[in-house]
Amino acid sequence: MAKSTEAYVQAGEREVRVSSPERVIYEATETTPEVTKVMVAQYFADVEDGLMRALRERPTAMERWPSGWREGMQLATGPQDKDADGFYQKRVPRGAPDYLETARITFPSGRTADEMCPTEIAVPVWAAHMGTLTFHPWPVRRDDVDHPDELRIDLDPQPGTDFRDVVRVALAANDLLADLGMTGFVKTSGNRGLHVFVRIEPRWEFAEVRHAAIAFGRELEKRDDGVTTAWWKEERGERIFVDFNQNTRDRTIASAYSLRPRPGAPVSMPLAWDELDDVTTAGAFNLFTVPERLAGRGDAWAAIDESAHSLEPLLEKWAEHPVELNFPPDHPKVPGEPPRVQPSKKVASHWDAEGNRVE
Repeated sequence: MAKSTEAYVQAGEREVRVSSPERVIYEATETTPEVTKVMVAQYFADVEDGLMRALRERPTAMERWPSGWREGMQLATGPQDKDADGFYQKRVPRGAPDYLETARITFPSGRTADEMCPTEIAVPVWAAHMGTLTFHPWPVRRDDVDHPDELRIDLDPQPGTDFRDVVRVALAANDLLADLGMTGFVKTSGNRGLHVFVRIEPRWEFAEVRHAAIAFGRELEKRDDGVTTAWWKEERGERIFVDFNQNTRDRTIASAYSLRPRPGAPVSMPLAWDELDDVTTAGAFNLFTVPERLAGRGDAWAAIDESAHSLEPLLEKWAEHPVELNFPPDHPKVPGEPPRVQPSKKVASHWDAEGNRVE
């Protein structure tokens, strides 16, 4: 039997062991060389400043691809996907190092889990050893896991739109935030869209933050007819979808400086607003280009923790039109929520006024 190999990556004050360091995680493309497992671990160590700003003290799920990522591979989204190649690790696995700290979170079902809570860069580097490419932090800190400190605006392009459309809408979102007295921070998703984060005071429940996101999306629809908050895909058209449900309990967005399972090892990259017009795709930054950029320019989100905003302006907007929208399908039914059935398949006589199915 061939002897297993290992390598060590310096992560802060610790040396972190990486098994099978030569394993290919991303295959080479026309513009990027192949990426090995130890290169992923080293990348996380190299972007410590920005990555830890995004993850520190936050319960964080790991998106793991133990055999690396290839075109056509599938990410498990539920227990039915037993043959998927990647999966979300929400509970800390056995054998985690003793320096890995945790935070207990509660799912919408009421079940709890002890989730990884990064406090030092050695933790993400160890996660790379476990095949992690993307980190999915909750919008809360460990000392108060029921009150988000981030409003997350996910701008998701729909068929018939392109990245320039997303940029246009993001800039409109920034103008709207400014009119509300709020400061937004933008990043590429590393896949197709853009994310805008707003640091908020941690005194509102998840439901209130979600309502604020719905209100924001509705205000953005008024400013740009290429925006939609329609939950059902068949109703969105060729518009940019504001995914308000990313603010629901147990919904997370790929962190800043995470890698994404796409060709070329793209990164979810924080940007200054005045850079946005020069970016042509959501995958414009990658494992090879980001460390040097971060070292030279610093983190575009360096000031994100300097102030926290009130949600009152958006909750006032919600109060003007408090009409509930659909929750994700695995979330408990909420009073006032519309029926969870595609509009094209809905038979009016099968539903009562409260959206409950009747015989």
